[in-house]
Amino acid sequence: MKIWFDILTPKQILFFEPMIRRLRKNNLVMCTTRNYREVNELSKLKNLKLVVVGKHGGNTKYGKLDASLKRSVSLSSLVEKFKPDVLVSFCSPEASRVGFGLGIRHYAFCDSPHAEAVMKLSIPFVDKLLIPWIISKNEFTRYGIKQRNIITYKAIDASVIVRNAIRIKRQKNKRKTILIRVEEEYAAYAQKNNHSTEIIQKILENFPQHNILVLPRYKSQIEIIRKTVKGRIKILNKAVIGSEVLQKVDVFIGSGGTMTAEAALLGIPTISYNAVPNLIQNFLVRKKLVNLESNPDKIISLISKFLVRDNNSLQKNAQKTLISMEDPYKKLNQLIREK
Repeated sequence: MKIWFDILTPKQILFFEPMIRRLRKNNLVMCTTRNYREVNELSKLKNLKLVVVGKHGGNTKYGKLDASLKRSVSLSSLVEKFKPDVLVSFCSPEASRVGFGLGIRHYAFCDSPHAEAVMKLSIPFVDKLLIPWIISKNEFTRYGIKQRNIITYKAIDASVIVRNAIRIKRQKNKRKTILIRVEEEYAAYAQKNNHSTEIIQKILENFPQHNILVLPRYKSQIEIIRKTVKGRIKILNKAVIGSEVLQKVDVFIGSGGTMTAEAALLGIPTISYNAVPNLIQNFLVRKKLVNLESNPDKIISLISKFLVRDNNSLQKNAQKTLISMEDPYKKLNQLIREK
């Protein structure tokens, strides 16, 4: 069987990579992506061969539209030659349109109904949608898919990434490590009123004796942070495997995305400044694995508490939550085998 994966973000590489390796044992698999810094670099780290088609559209409406249309055209000719039996994506708009146009079965994963633009451009073309059980099917039926075509699995997507992470033995270090993940600012759903730069500056002022790491997403963010902090912190300016870096971290500050969920499931004290509010984050807050706080002074107070307290109960809670989750690959594999 021929299977086509369209992979657009770092999270999608980490989520799909173990599935792709299993499927490649008995199938011919083609993986496409777009020219996007973190994805390109991370695919090399994971030794996952991707065919680059088109590019990321940037942060303007015209840029997104232009890139998407051009990518759809380029994908259509490539996919027509490959002639896949099945398409798997994370609700890729371009893959959805091409798959529908060429009559390819499309099985999509999604945990982000808040991404309205992407949902409107993909959900109507999806044959089966696979979602975490904590998200109501009604969150997706409003975009044009019937409930009977939505399949739930008992897991959040970060659990797949964390389970497949290489375990690293932590070395005892008197200096604690604080990692800040800069928010997504190019996505159509991203909030524009966050203040991560102020948070970074506050952390630098209050914890000069600790290791401060910052992980940006875009070159523009790297440049802004460099000018702001002037070499006083370590900027991770190349793509990293988040779950591996996190195992060396004592406190994580994120914006509500996948890395926030990874940190939470690893039992790391986690603060989200809520730049991207979502249902997965809400679940982790209810589980007391994530702390929501956007006020920089209150974030400093939380970090101070986390650095001195015993986090054994947090780690046990995280482990219990992780163990309770299933592998969504089984649901996907079952669908692929259906005729």
